Amino acid sequence: MPTPNPPPSIEVAGLRKHYGDVVAVEDLGFALAPGTTCGLLGGNGAGKTTTIAMLLGLLLPDAGTIRVLGVDILTDRHSVLGRMNFSSPYVDLPQRLRVAQNLRVYAQLYGVRDAGARIAQLAHELDIERFLAREYRTLSAGEKTRVALAKALLNRPQVLLLDEPTASLDPDSADRMRSYLQQYQRDSGATVLLASHNMREVERLCDHVLMMRAGRLVDQGTPAMLIARYGRRDMEEVFLDIARDERAGQGEPAASPHTAAGGHAP
Repeated sequence: MPTPNPPPSIEVAGLRKHYGDVVAVEDLGFALAPGTTCGLLGGNGAGKTTTIAMLLGLLLPDAGTIRVLGVDILTDRHSVLGRMNFSSPYVDLPQRLRVAQNLRVYAQLYGVRDAGARIAQLAHELDIERFLAREYRTLSAGEKTRVALAKALLNRPQVLLLDEPTASLDPDSADRMRSYLQQYQRDSGATVLLASHNMREVERLCDHVLMMRAGRLVDQGTPAMLIARYGRRDMEEVFLDIARDERAGQGEPAASPHTAAGGHAP
């Protein structure tokens, strides 16, 4: 008897968010299988950050459903938030607290056992030991990015939402962080949803890609599938085609939400 496919780690259907006449997200649907690293791509204003905020329960959608690890985020998000985490360069930590103090506060919020050991481990692995005693406000943009990643990994999340996770990092630091995220995903089996404007990063990290424009999902597939579908050399050129509305939706149709990224068939 065949083993049934596990349910999606993230499942979204009919998601909509408007701000007056502005369409932020419209009729968004997708499903991500456990262990998937998925890129959420689109130009500025495409709806990526709004989508992540709704997945976290920080924004309420106007319509639609969101299930994370089998839990309805709209009705019972507190039962699953301890198994999720996120990182964003657009969300600062408390400025006057020292880095170590910030991490201890968040470790307590997430109920991390042996928080001191976990913080020390992440500080070593993410190379932030030398500024643990500094106030967060004194850090450079790149240093804040690494601290944000440490915060996002404190509770060993099963679902990790990353908004521009290597923003402001120099090429060497960015490469190290990508390698670290790949290793974390392999070791933990976590599902990762990654919003990024760095297409080389997407090609390296992502099993699957969701392409958004003006709040709508306009295409999806593996990076290799999308490159072939658009007849381009790399994801940078595919991104430009879709962002400029030149060829989106042409060629073979996008995969259905339930088969995308290894999700279960209906």
